[in-house]
Amino acid sequence: YRRLCMLYHPDKHRDPELKSQAERLFNLVHQAYEVLSDPQTRAIYDIYGRRGLEMEGWEVVERKRTPAEIREEFERLQREREERRLQQRTNPKGTISVGIDATDLFDRYDEEYEDVPGSSFPQIEINKMHISQSIEAPLTATDTAILSGNLSTQNGNGGGSINFALRRVTSAKGWGEMEFGAGDLQGPLFGLKIFRNLTPRCFITTNCALQFSSRGIRPGLTTVLARNLDKNTMGYLQWRWGIQSAMNTSIVRDTKTSHFTVALQLGIPHSFMMVSYQHKFQDEDQTRVKGSLKAGFFGTIVEYGAERKISRHSILGATVSVGVPQGVSLKIKLNRASQTYFFPVHLTDQLLPSAVFYATVGPLVIYFAMHRLIIKPYLRAQKERELEKQRESTASDILQKKQEAEAAVRLMQESVRRIIEAEEARMGLIVVNAWYGKFVNDNSRRNEKVKVIDVTVPLQCLVKDSKLILTEASKAGLPGFYDPCVGEEKNLKVLYQFRGVLHQVMSADNEALRIPKQSHRIDADG
Repeated sequence: YRRLCMLYHPDKHRDPELKSQAERLFNLVHQAYEVLSDPQTRAIYDIYGRRGLEMEGWEVVERKRTPAEIREEFERLQREREERRLQQRTNPKGTISVGIDATDLFDRYDEEYEDVPGSSFPQIEINKMHISQSIEAPLTATDTAILSGNLSTQNGNGGGSINFALRRVTSAKGWGEMEFGAGDLQGPLFGLKIFRNLTPRCFITTNCALQFSSRGIRPGLTTVLARNLDKNTMGYLQWRWGIQSAMNTSIVRDTKTSHFTVALQLGIPHSFMMVSYQHKFQDEDQTRVKGSLKAGFFGTIVEYGAERKISRHSILGATVSVGVPQGVSLKIKLNRASQTYFFPVHLTDQLLPSAVFYATVGPLVIYFAMHRLIIKPYLRAQKERELEKQRESTASDILQKKQEAEAAVRLMQESVRRIIEAEEARMGLIVVNAWYGKFVNDNSRRNEKVKVIDVTVPLQCLVKDSKLILTEASKAGLPGFYDPCVGEEKNLKVLYQFRGVLHQVMSADNEALRIPKQSHRIDADG
């Protein structure tokens, strides 16, 4: 604060234009100091920004309160706003599943259809569909109404049902839910579900149901007991009694890089053992590859696949299923926000190597072709549109920041001249050139416009005792800086001289920087 006051003090400049610019910047620095040096105003600024400082009276909170009281009041207002939002939020969720029978691609009855016109083309049919949708309507902070429905059809026969549930959060440890349902294939349904935390590491869920039909009342009961075995591992015990009774135990380990599950079920009519593993790549597309083995009375199934994020709200996945006696299937799934689109494609009832090969290679070829020709250009165009909107909305603010930065650079000239003289006398730190903004080093992007500004003078002005220290924050806020490319990645490139030797460094926008350093030295032979 003292250094900036000395730099921008109006009495330091005789030129009328520079004096006017210095006075404006001096007032900005003084206002910032008044806000940050006072605990109350700083707390308001940290929470509300500059707009909070401009409000009067109780539009924000009482100015005489302590920072802790201000934050508590802010949290209370947030809770009230959240309760109002609950009245308007429905949280829709849906699933659309389309089953495709493509067995004619690999298992054809050529002899039977030799004389039928058009039989040379494989017959691909949609043999089943399922659609489900649900919405949530928060009634109060503790009560939620849930309405859901589904329609299913297979080989021309199908039906649907509709369900209504009312959930109440009874305490921080549990909630209860009552469900009512009816359908054209089954009679009325009444259910009760209870969730309860027994300990901080253990919870239990119980679901009781009564299904009314022409055959009488069919009761059902499902109980799940779960416990945290360690930070990343959960153990589950499930007991199901009713039409399909079973006991199931499973262990799930979920870490930042992997997801592992092992499960064992004993029941009627299905008993099986299942092991699955999923590896999570730490890339921006959130790529995951997975594989599983499931064996039981029904046979054996091996599945492997991958999923990847293709846009901000969309994840695309494909899984190949190979089993005996199930055959070979390809399952394609697209998650778009809260909607799921599922396409199981049945390829063959036999274990044909050709079906396994095409089910594995086909989706990969199609995905990479679509990603290169459609998805990538679309995302690039979308990003450009968003950046353009952001530039338009901040154009006036950026123009003002640019004018302030240019004025600050003019006011720094005399101080920088004295700093350079002092550094030259001691063979200290002299900034030869410095640029800030977006640098294009990739040959494939040479046509992009380089957006950088010269910040040699502002950086030299920050040098003190032959040292320059920048903290972990955006450098666009430094005196004499502004943002030349809003919304894009920026870097700071500095060419400096220390003890008569040239040094060079490039750092990311939010990366801390400390110079001089031996590692920045430019090899004389290079």
